[in-house]
Amino acid sequence: MFNSFKRRAPSISIFHHPSSPPSLKALKLLQSANTSPYPANKSPSAPPLEYNLEVVESPPTTDQIRTILSYMPSKATSPSMALLSAHPSAGAGETRPQSVEAIVELARKTPAALKWPIVVDWEDGKAVIGDVEGVKSMLETLRRKRDGEEKTGDEVDQPKGWFT
Repeated sequence: MFNSFKRRAPSISIFHHPSSPPSLKALKLLQSANTSPYPANKSPSAPPLEYNLEVVESPPTTDQIRTILSYMPSKATSPSMALLSAHPSAGAGETRPQSVEAIVELARKTPAALKWPIVVDWEDGKAVIGDVEGVKSMLETLRRKRDGEEKTGDEVDQPKGWFT
């Protein structure tokens, strides 16, 4: 009866670097989907997607990176493979940082060492690192939920009892 009160807009964060072309493209995509009809090319009368967008122009913290890595589809990927770019400042071989703490420290000193953008849907537990196509996929999931094509967390596997 009161399930509508529990629903709230998802929170999406983009850890953004202004000099990164993929980061700029992802930010523009996220802002557009939040303020203009989505998807604009298929249905100009569609409403925008509803989510709270947080733009962070600094690297994630150690705790945030640990959470982001737990959201990644493959848990076998090392933190350095998931987060570090091919930029020379990221190191190579044994000089490449392996711990989350070392990656955060490197990112603070040399932002170009990270793959940008890092986009996180905190409610759905999904993260995309350095991949604009992954951001499009994240937005498509939100659209399917909005349009009723995909069940939300409130509707999935909920036991039915006397008072629900």
